[in-house]
Amino acid sequence: MKANIPLAFDAAFYTRKYPDLSELSPESAEDHFLRYGIVEGRQGHPRGARPAFTDYINTFDNVLEIGPFCSPVARGENVKYLDVFNEAQLRDRAEELGMDASRCPAKIDYVGDISNVRETFDAVVSSHSIEHQPDLIHHLKGVEGVLNHGGVYLIFIPDKRYCFDHYIQESAVGEVVQAHHERRTSHILRSVIEHHALNTHNDPRRHWAGDHEVEHGKPLADRIQDAIGIYKNSEGYVDVHAWYFTPNSFVNVMSNLMEGGFTELSVVECHASLRDELEFFAIMKKI
Repeated sequence: MKANIPLAFDAAFYTRKYPDLSELSPESAEDHFLRYGIVEGRQGHPRGARPAFTDYINTFDNVLEIGPFCSPVARGENVKYLDVFNEAQLRDRAEELGMDASRCPAKIDYVGDISNVRETFDAVVSSHSIEHQPDLIHHLKGVEGVLNHGGVYLIFIPDKRYCFDHYIQESAVGEVVQAHHERRTSHILRSVIEHHALNTHNDPRRHWAGDHEVEHGKPLADRIQDAIGIYKNSEGYVDVHAWYFTPNSFVNVMSNLMEGGFTELSVVECHASLRDELEFFAIMKKI
């Protein structure tokens, strides 16, 4: 991980959490984390685990969560929800997929695109949503539009190294800009092929252990043809990942987008993926 990444680190927390490091000075602890801790999946900051990062959401007076489906991370009277489906459709979708429909929000406050939101918030939250956005820049601009000045975007992001995206190339800023130039509202054929033909298993423990293989049961040529069929037979939208990130590549892409004038959101904090987990966390601030 490059030194210019705003990596969250707390030396006192780090040496207290890991007894084998208890004798390290703050400077040595940070050096250990950068050299070894990240690779080993050690937690470097109190907010660096999902429960603590989720608790941080509750410190804001008003919150918008994007795409809660049946597992919202933000709950309470201070939270509103935006999704492509209304509450009844979400429950139907959850039941169709064999998921717990009772965990879906009782009310979806805004349905459709983020441009439909007519109020502003101190924090916007999304969990495993940003990678699904066909036009990522449009999404970021939408978040900017509903954030108060100084507001933050709290993001839970799958790390492509430890999920079913393992073998797919990391996304580059040029691809993100091209998607915005084309004003994409649905996923391109390439993304559907990558998702359905080039994927692997989704067990982070196996990935951390170096086991990335999966038995597809079909040759690659057949899987690609199946993916093409899914794309052709879709009614305008197939829900797949459009973007693939590691903590390093995410911060680099977002930094390039900000420097290029495509977003006013800056990454101010990034938490690397923990051992046996498949996600990392980032905080972007409206500047």
